[in-house]
Parts: sequence; C-alpha cells; structure tokens
Amino acid sequence: MAEIEELLQGFRRFRSKAFQENRRLFNQLAQHGQSPKTLIIGCSDSRVDPGAITDASPGDLFVVRNVANLVPPCETDGSHHGTSAALEYAVCQLQVKNIVVLGHAHCGGIQALMEGYDQRDEGFIGPWVKIVATARDKVLERWPGAGSEFQQRACERAGVLVSLANLQTFPFIKEAMEAERLRLFGWYFDIDNGELLQYDPEKHHFHDLYFDWE
Repeated sequence: MAEIEELLQGFRRFRSKAFQENRRLFNQLAQHGQSPKTLIIGCSDSRVDPGAITDASPGDLFVVRNVANLVPPCETDGSHHGTSAALEYAVCQLQVKNIVVLGHAHCGGIQALMEGYDQRDEGFIGPWVKIVATARDKVLERWPGAGSEFQQRACERAGVLVSLANLQTFPFIKEAMEAERLRLFGWYFDIDNGELLQYDPEKHHFHDLYFDWE
C-alpha cells in the first residue's frame, strides 16, 4: 500500500501545481478533444516515458506502449490487436502527421528475444517478441563473435527497423505516406548517456539528434 500512497501523493501534487497552472489547457482539451500531431510507439519500460523524454505537454502526443516498442505486421484475423487498433485510430481518426518508433537501451523485451523466449510455447512474451526475431537473426549472423551487450544493443536498434517496416504493411499508413500526409521516424534512447538517436534511411545508421541541434 505504501507504493499506492506515493502515487496518490503524487496526484495531489500534480493537481495542486501542474493542473492548476495549466487549467486553461486542460479545459480546452476536455471541451474540444485531442489533436496530437505525433504518435509515439514506446516501450512499457518504466524508465522510458515518451512524454518525459520529449518534455511534451498534455495533448501533444498519442502514445502506445508495449513490451519492446513493437509493431506487429498488419493482420486481419479477427483477433485482439491493441497496437494495430491504436495505429488505426491515430492515423485515420486523429490524422497524426508523424509516427515515431522509440526503442531504448537495456530493453527487457529484446533481452528475452536474445535469450530465446520466442522458441517457448507457453506464455505471452515469446510470441510477442517473435515479431522482431528477424532482427536478432541478422545481428547474430553479422556479429557472431560479439559480446552479449553489443548484440543486444544492435538488436534493439534493428528491432526499430523491423517495426518501421511493419508499419508500412498497414494500408491506411501506406496510403497516408504516399499522399505525404504522414512520416515515419525511428528513434533510439540511450539511457546510459541520455542520448537520442534517429535512424537515417539514406545512410543506414542511427545518428545523435542532440548534436544536430547544437
């Protein structure tokens, strides 16, 4: 119960400070609805909050968080597809202009993939991380003798690329991109150094965004 009480204390601080200071903004969001321009697909990891990393205000971001910030390929099998439903809502209803896949260092989901969870029959984690099993396979093929930390970091970034490719299997995303109404971005947050990297599809590598702004 102590942890819940800490959260409630935090809400009280939020309500007395942040909410009151932005009362007009919250009223506008309540009365007129949301109109975020960017969808971020982030990890459920408690250390990687997209809103905190980008210092975004309420209403700025539409956020989907799941294990290892994965995007599954488009499937119309009638099953439950939470991430896919969020994509459809963001693109077709909110008409966001940008989609960002936000990967990060020390990802537990990618670690599970590297440890072979995708080969297990039981549970939910294995089938989920299997979405980016091709990323792991390419990393192991390219750097078979590298250390496990290097391989995981490489897989974390390669997984972002798989998710970017899977985004383009959704017809409504492909259509919006072709009409130049939507852009896709691959980001990688280095927790150790506080660096944010972006994938450059022309140069085929991630580069540090911080120094681009200096």
